[in-house]
Amino acid sequence: MSGRVGDLSPQQQEALARFQENLQDLLPTLPKADDYFLLRWLRAQNFDLQKSEDMFRKHVEFRKQLDLDNILTWQPSEVVRLYDSGGLCGYDYEGCPTWFDIIGTLDPKGLLLSASKQELIRKRVKVCELLMHECELQSQKLGRKIEKLLMVFDMEGLSLKHLWKPAVEVYQQFFAILEANYPETVKNLIIVRAFNLVKSFMGEETRKKIVILGDNWKQELTKFISPDQLPVEFGGTMTDPDGNPKCLTKINYGGEVPRSYFLREQVRMQYEHKVSVGRGSSQQVENEILFPGCVLRWQFASDGGDIGFGIFLKTKMGEWQRAGEMTEVLPSQRYNAHLVPEDGSLTCLKPGIYVLRFDNTYSLIYAKKVSYTVEVLLPDKASEEKLQGLTATRPSPAQ
Repeated sequence: MSGRVGDLSPQQQEALARFQENLQDLLPTLPKADDYFLLRWLRAQNFDLQKSEDMFRKHVEFRKQLDLDNILTWQPSEVVRLYDSGGLCGYDYEGCPTWFDIIGTLDPKGLLLSASKQELIRKRVKVCELLMHECELQSQKLGRKIEKLLMVFDMEGLSLKHLWKPAVEVYQQFFAILEANYPETVKNLIIVRAFNLVKSFMGEETRKKIVILGDNWKQELTKFISPDQLPVEFGGTMTDPDGNPKCLTKINYGGEVPRSYFLREQVRMQYEHKVSVGRGSSQQVENEILFPGCVLRWQFASDGGDIGFGIFLKTKMGEWQRAGEMTEVLPSQRYNAHLVPEDGSLTCLKPGIYVLRFDNTYSLIYAKKVSYTVEVLLPDKASEEKLQGLTATRPSPAQ
């Protein structure tokens, strides 16, 4: 049985009744807590009553914290309204609302220098509530229950700047909120003009809903959405009243944030590691890359003056090498990281040991302190599973 209204086994029907009974202290506080709504939480946890109840109670606390009952009347700041991309545009063949998220033209650093991370998250939670409200309107209009939505992510123009850690954290937190508070609502998450690394932003449940369309993506998209419900920009026939093929009255395409909106010159970072680099010396940080196509991402700040930084690929495994003995991948140069934190990323074209080298050899008087974070983003889910398999088969140090 599917676990949906009208298609419940006796065990599922009993679980629903017990679930309702266990939540009697909370249900009156919610705007709409019918069987359709409650079954979403049960299906999300395979009808495990305790897990479903725990998940539901956390959601109620989340609703209170973000005042979700009033969030549709809340307005974000001007810069977020103008430059945070996305929009509700059309419906799929079953009448489910479709949300378009335009990633490639987004200016993540500009937004985070002009608005708080909390505001950007809250705006996306508002989108979720807007889509749930739209599902209700569609249910009334069509005379049948609509409880799922479609998301289309357009990756055209996506570059390594979008992998800036604070920006990625916003999306990671949003997808975590989506899974924890809007279970069983995403029908499909369709990615066009694809970039597999976007999967690393998402949790496991969201990844299961992903559909990545290929080179013929415009035609493939019409298998999910009728052409008259799809902008011309995405292979359909819908336009704005003035004939604009992008449907700008429905979809915000973002763009570069003007500096006049900036509230700060840098985003405060939380670094995972600290290291002292003595005068006239250097420090090396090794990262093993197992697959080509992985992205090495870093952020660092220095204390005590500027610091040199470069990336090298080791030519001999299992032993320390000087910079001149390794292959230079990112040329070393001095950065004023004591004034402005540095961040960057590198697509690793071959596997091996990549060395991030903090260089203070030019300073014979001052030692430096460096705070840094380094991460490796896998190119796709298959590589992640392969990595987990390799880790599982490696002998432990005690063996």
